Amino acid sequence: MLRRRTLFCALALVCAAPAARAADAYPSRPIHLVIPFPPGGSNDVVGRVFAAAIGDRIGQALVVENRSGAGGVLGTELASKTAPDGYTLLVISLAHAVNPWLYRLNYDPIKAFAPIGIMASGTNVLAVNPTLGVKTVKELVALAKAKPGALNYASAGIGSFQHLGGELFKLDAGVDIVHVPFRGGGPALLDVIAGNTKIMFSSLVQTTPYVKNGQLLALGTGGAARSPVLPDVPTIAEAGVPGYQATNWWGIIAPAGTPKEIVEKVRAALAAAQDSAETQKRLESEGADMVRMSSQEFGAFMVSEMEKWGKVVKESGIKAQ
Repeated sequence: MLRRRTLFCALALVCAAPAARAADAYPSRPIHLVIPFPPGGSNDVVGRVFAAAIGDRIGQALVVENRSGAGGVLGTELASKTAPDGYTLLVISLAHAVNPWLYRLNYDPIKAFAPIGIMASGTNVLAVNPTLGVKTVKELVALAKAKPGALNYASAGIGSFQHLGGELFKLDAGVDIVHVPFRGGGPALLDVIAGNTKIMFSSLVQTTPYVKNGQLLALGTGGAARSPVLPDVPTIAEAGVPGYQATNWWGIIAPAGTPKEIVEKVRAALAAAQDSAETQKRLESEGADMVRMSSQEFGAFMVSEMEKWGKVVKESGIKAQ
């Protein structure tokens, strides 16, 4: 019995050795960072900020791959099926917690992934094309009530943060404006800038540059307090829709089964990037706030967000198209 137990222990050590060596050597080549939305949206903006910062600290480049479709589902499914070796990571946002309630997924949003950490959070901003002819939230509400169903707003897709922010506005303001979904925040933003759709409840992270250069007009922000990035823009709540608040978040996860040592290396690089004054300055200039959690805390946060937004989707009647 003793010899058999000794043999089992020896075999276990032999099997564990390659995995341990792989974790020690990680990373020995560039890491793929999948962003399941097109370029130009908030996931892309935040993801690229941290891709550069983490790469500098972990010793290998994080190569961004935009794999968009179905509100982030296609890129997420792709990442879920890759080898759990740390060489494919995935950027997620609030949409990750909403999609399970809208789509029939081929992956479990919690069990199929190993949480690494949250990067940042940020509010939305109610922005309009200047040709719409309104300059305040109250003027927009008045116009929408005078012409129910005549106004439209663009979003990154069904169940996206932008969609949820728009539906929340409709409920709180008591107005009827039509949702126009796109295949990501970038395409939606370009359409509003072009003046085809006139309204957007987009992330400050992606919208601020276009507000500052005059291509879009910001009527209000979705935080509890005014954003330091746009200090002259009131919150939507103080501008005429009491109680309105909408906040997005962005994090990084890996395929389930990724060795804990590798998860910890990436998390440590993420934490070091968050401590960087340069990274903090870039996020603040975009209107995002740094958020810190351990991998375990982020995992619990993902579960709580799924529960929270599941109720919202059911109560609001949002359905995938």
